Amino acid sequence: MGKARILVVEDDLDISNMLNIYFKSQGYDVDLALRGETALEKTRQTLPHLIVLDIMLPDIDGYEVCRRLRSNTRTSHIPVIFLTQKDERSDKLQGLELGADDYITKPFDIEELRLRVQNAIARAERESLTDAQSGLPSGKLIEDQMRKVMRDKSWALMDIQIKNFEPFKEVYGFIAASDVLRFTAMLMGETLDEMGNETDFVGHAGGNNFVIICHHNSAARIAESLRKKFQESIQTHYTFMDRQQGYFTSLDVNGNSQQYPFMALAIGIVSPKTHQFSDIREITELAAEARRTDLLAN
Repeated sequence: MGKARILVVEDDLDISNMLNIYFKSQGYDVDLALRGETALEKTRQTLPHLIVLDIMLPDIDGYEVCRRLRSNTRTSHIPVIFLTQKDERSDKLQGLELGADDYITKPFDIEELRLRVQNAIARAERESLTDAQSGLPSGKLIEDQMRKVMRDKSWALMDIQIKNFEPFKEVYGFIAASDVLRFTAMLMGETLDEMGNETDFVGHAGGNNFVIICHHNSAARIAESLRKKFQESIQTHYTFMDRQQGYFTSLDVNGNSQQYPFMALAIGIVSPKTHQFSDIREITELAAEARRTDLLAN
């Protein structure tokens, strides 16, 4: 697993820098935001595993940041810990009502904050809420979203798999493979920002498999854009020699050397416009079948 990513949203530079230095020393990737709007933009670009959020910010307050995070399908799962000087009971209740996972008042014990951060991230992973590598919703959250959208007829589900990922992992190692998973997650978020809306959902089903749920009218365009962007950018994850020769070499299941094309995306799309479903199991089976067909066709 890669390092867990923490976004610290704090306009007090002394506190912000102290948290940055401390949590990096504890093995976390840390990003900083001094303003609420900056925090929302950074979250859209790269999903953090957890957000430490001040309430008193120079533009929008932390309550509004939390409200927007919770109202957006793609960020609603991210654990949020309020860190603030507002210690009235009503302030704490307001934060918790907005969906914050914890509330700590200043001055605070840095060790206590570390434990609360650690526990919140571990709880999200233990309950199959987020994938440890990509930070995207996984297991239970994917299933919950599928059950939710089944109530209407305007959705489409994309089953997405990275082709030739396992041979790449065998050659380049798990750290490089984790970078590819995070890159893919970021690419999906960027594409939905450009072509989708706030109700669209991205999930990491495990390994090299991802899920997107979006409006059926935009699904084909999103899939085409994803394929193109992935193809244009994925070569940067290979060595110069492999890029020059246009393929990489790995061992197959029998231990024989084999040439593999660069990684690409196989995408299967299903929707109520093209299929009828009685439960989410049928959705996933038909989407996987469509993805396998796409894999063979390309």
